[in-house]
Amino acid sequence: MAQPPVDYSEKRDFIRMRIDAEVSLLHAGQVISAMCIDLSSSGMQVQAPQRFQVGDRLEVRIDSDHAALAGLHASTEVVWIADQPGGAQKFGLRILAMH
Repeated sequence: MAQPPVDYSEKRDFIRMRIDAEVSLLHAGQVISAMCIDLSSSGMQVQAPQRFQVGDRLEVRIDSDHAALAGLHASTEVVWIADQPGGAQKFGLRILAMH
């Protein structure tokens, strides 16, 4: 049985996991609360009330609610942006290093 063709936007090198988790972004001495929409082994999609530019470096923290599981702390770089209504912004972050 033939499979329907897969749209190119669905072809990814890394599997993305939708997580909808609160994250803290550290940029230029500020801590910004944001929402991580999805996460892969190489990056993440985030929505924040503050605007960033491609090339900005951000530290990202996702805290864990479970004592047995460590949270995530990563150095990242903004690789794409999409403005949202009301001044918010969605953007893609490439993970440069995990801490």
